[in-house]
Amino acid sequence: MDVIIVGAGIGGLTLALMLHRRGISARVYESASEIRPIGVGISVLPHASRELCELGLREALAAVAVTAQESCFFNRFGQFIYKEPVGTFAGYEWPQFQIHRGDLQQILYRTFIAEAGADRVITGRRCVRVDQGNGVASAVFAIGGRDDDTETVEGLAVIGADGIHSQIRRQLHPGDGGPIYSGVNMWRGVTRWKPYLTGASYVRAGWLTHGKMVIYPIRNNIDSDGDQLINWVAEVETPDHDRQDWNKQGRLEDFISYFDDWHFDFLDVPAMIRAADSILEYPMVDKDPLDRWSFCRITLLGDAAHPMYPRGSNGAGQAILDARALADALAENADAETALKLYEDKRLAATAQVVRTNRTTPPDAILREVYLRSGDKPFDRIEEIISAEELAAITNSYKKVAGYDKQSLEAKRVA
Repeated sequence: MDVIIVGAGIGGLTLALMLHRRGISARVYESASEIRPIGVGISVLPHASRELCELGLREALAAVAVTAQESCFFNRFGQFIYKEPVGTFAGYEWPQFQIHRGDLQQILYRTFIAEAGADRVITGRRCVRVDQGNGVASAVFAIGGRDDDTETVEGLAVIGADGIHSQIRRQLHPGDGGPIYSGVNMWRGVTRWKPYLTGASYVRAGWLTHGKMVIYPIRNNIDSDGDQLINWVAEVETPDHDRQDWNKQGRLEDFISYFDDWHFDFLDVPAMIRAADSILEYPMVDKDPLDRWSFCRITLLGDAAHPMYPRGSNGAGQAILDARALADALAENADAETALKLYEDKRLAATAQVVRTNRTTPPDAILREVYLRSGDKPFDRIEEIISAEELAAITNSYKKVAGYDKQSLEAKRVA
């Protein structure tokens, strides 16, 4: 029987491909009417990049992504704070890819259907209920958005990879509640712009109280002038927020005043923002970690299991790691219930730690420390504010929590 995967996002498609490579039949059901590239940029850090490279996707990713060289931190006055090499430039075997979410999704989708068949991904199917019994799991889908037109599909197991507003999570945990607002609102966009710094630099600048930016290129040479597609995120502490919607249109006038004077020597930030193709708005939210994901033949994966703040560039990466752990468990255990429990045992505590760390001390906590110690004023020398050792300790600690420090990845290779 098929493993039924609900959701054709990064996690769901990665799992489907991994299962197929292990000889396990999988079918993916997606609520959207078609698989089309939506969203903006994401980072694929070395722990997740490793998994995608082992699927043979390295060349395909490198062809459409920007292979990051460095991660840099600045204050809101454009003063340099700290930088470190990343991916292969830091000695990892696997790159750090900066990529449009839609590009990554399309690579996974096309690879999966090329190998497994186009009928393995069914669109226009919104999951309304899951059930199990007599050695099977089932999912009920509304067809084409019509609640009065449904179909029931049975399989070996049902995997809820249906995102932060997961219907399956709501059914398994009816008292879970909605997303928890962080107090930070975000505006995201992509802009066609000239390369800055190395042309492959991931930049974080400012702090949430007076405006913070995350900026990185996600496509190279998009025109004859050698411009790049630059992904940017503006983050501002604000009491106002709305239900998370990845496609809610944002308004420039709601946030541009925080960044109007950000004229750095390597980038005119307000000009870049104003030149965006489009702007999306949504709140920074997460959910408290659950005490369990797996209920016999039903489990959760990715944002459905552990939605986290987009700090540390690690959300998609954790979904990919979930997929690897679940695919391995199903391949190594004939009993699906046992496999799903082993998967939970491996990933639940690890992802809970990432959720909590993203709330307190992700890599951008570097910016918070400088903001507090400098009194949000320009400094003469960063060494008078904070030492290089303290800065390195913050980012290295996060790598260990998220599982992409070199020691952890090397240990996995040996195992």
